[in-house]
Amino acid sequence: MNLGIIAHNSKKVLIEDFCIAYKNILAKHEVYATGTTGRRIEEVTGLKVHKFLAGSLGGDQQFIQMVERQDMDLAILFYNPAMIDPKEPDIQNIAKRCDQYSIPVATNIATAELLILGLARGDLDYRLNLKSSED
Repeated sequence: MNLGIIAHNSKKVLIEDFCIAYKNILAKHEVYATGTTGRRIEEVTGLKVHKFLAGSLGGDQQFIQMVERQDMDLAILFYNPAMIDPKEPDIQNIAKRCDQYSIPVATNIATAELLILGLARGDLDYRLNLKSSED
């Protein structure tokens, strides 16, 4: 499955720790991330990450396009809701698109852990059936 990850600057260490903790699960899937986040995940985990542009340079739009094509199966979006910065990816817009296209999305560590553990249990395998029925 295709997993998308975005983390604002204030959440980079949190996403690194998350990816280290769940490296074995992530390794079984295709991981996509915006530029700096993807590079940092690769550095701390050794995983291969498909990197979009930096969020502020269009990576958030690349992420949204993948959601709209139904090519994203799960999204993890770590951000600081108290700090809105125009240089950061537009998390609200991305989350809205995920809702529009029924892509499971987590915007905090608690929900991200539930989704990633559900992924490991097979709770999201229905997404594979959706894709095969579209072919």
